[in-house]
Amino acid sequence: MTHPAGSKAAPWRVRARAARTGVYQYGRSEVDPDNKHGLRDTALVNVLRNDGTVFDEKSVRSFIGKPVTDDHPAAPVTTENWRDHARGTIMGAIRDGDYLAFDLLLTDAEAIAKVESGKRELSNGYSSDLEFGDFTAADGTKCQARQKSITGNHVALVDRGRAGSECAIKDVFAICDTLPTNLLDSLTQESPVPKIVLIDGLSVDVSNADIAATTITTLMTARDTANGKVASLETQVATLTAEGQTKDAKITTLEQEVKDAKPTPAQLRDAGKALLITAGKAKALGVTVSDDMDEAAIMSSTVSKQMGDAAKGWTADQIAASFAVLTKDAKVEDNGVQSLGSPINMSDGAAAWNDNVFQSAGVAIKKEA
Repeated sequence: MTHPAGSKAAPWRVRARAARTGVYQYGRSEVDPDNKHGLRDTALVNVLRNDGTVFDEKSVRSFIGKPVTDDHPAAPVTTENWRDHARGTIMGAIRDGDYLAFDLLLTDAEAIAKVESGKRELSNGYSSDLEFGDFTAADGTKCQARQKSITGNHVALVDRGRAGSECAIKDVFAICDTLPTNLLDSLTQESPVPKIVLIDGLSVDVSNADIAATTITTLMTARDTANGKVASLETQVATLTAEGQTKDAKITTLEQEVKDAKPTPAQLRDAGKALLITAGKAKALGVTVSDDMDEAAIMSSTVSKQMGDAAKGWTADQIAASFAVLTKDAKVEDNGVQSLGSPINMSDGAAAWNDNVFQSAGVAIKKEA
């Protein structure tokens, strides 16, 4: 195998397949150690790893920057044991058909020597969730479980890997770019400088057309919603204003009606005169009139006394007409106010009031013989 960097003293930069889709076989103790899923009597358990699991972006990203180890360590690699296990670093990842390939940077001379001696297969170290059930692989193989949610911890150089001999460092994959651009480009390329503009007070990155379009659409929707609310409020204000004006007009009209309904002194005088005349006519026919009776009551009492049962059920107009006929010849006493005559001036030393004084005042004087 030719040294990929051209010098044995330099680190190796290689691209190699490290995982594949399809069926993986595990011992029953690895998959169902407590027999919770009834796999105790199954010598080998088929576990499906499909495209959605192998090439899941979050899962693939979890391997970037993780160490290359010489065989699998007994415990996961952490910051506390990194120096003990790390022989290189996973620098990038790329899909290669049904395989996931890693760009590896090998930095340990002993590990490089082992690769040159034939220890080339790769096996990923990771944690994952298992979903138990009946699953079928693309080739028809029946599986008792399916992997999902893989989180990478390391990739190990092994003599024989579970994924098969295709997942190994080979001459055809020896030279790589270390940082690929066709997968996870956000990890392998510089991020563009964002172009930020303010739209209605909101910062929008217009260098990203999708984000800019989404943000602008959101702003326009919010604007239209706000405009709709404003229009609705304006309509409500206009309605309330119109209702207020209508109420003001009604109040003004009622006040005028009350004012118009208030009798004038002349109307009061005429009404009193009419009541006296009606009462006088009723009395002339022998009807007793009390102070609590109004003109209509006086007429009704008079007609009832004169007509009896014949007037039962008559309307106010019929009663008024009958009263007019019944009292057309009635003699009404003149109860008007009598004039006291002209004032009499009495001169100083006047002896006494004579008969003329009392007569002029309308007072009759009875003299003793």
